[in-house]
Amino acid sequence: MATKVNETTAAEQWIDQLDPADPSVKVRAGRYLRHVREAAEAADAATDALRRAVAEARENGESWGTIGMVLGVSRQAVQQRFRDV
Repeated sequence: MATKVNETTAAEQWIDQLDPADPSVKVRAGRYLRHVREAAEAADAATDALRRAVAEARENGESWGTIGMVLGVSRQAVQQRFRDV
């Protein structure tokens, strides 16, 4: 996780260094790259929320088969993906 934080910080610093006055840098580049970063952060948050929801469902007695049905995957697939929750 520390590596991911370091990579995110480095990417943010690089984006912040983009100089709109520099003709070799498109003015919009920083904005689009920020959108990419924001989407990645949202995907990470959604993944974390899903893991917590699966853990909660399991703690409250839901079967792997039922969770898999809700997610549209097999019991085996959901067990493999979330076996450590």
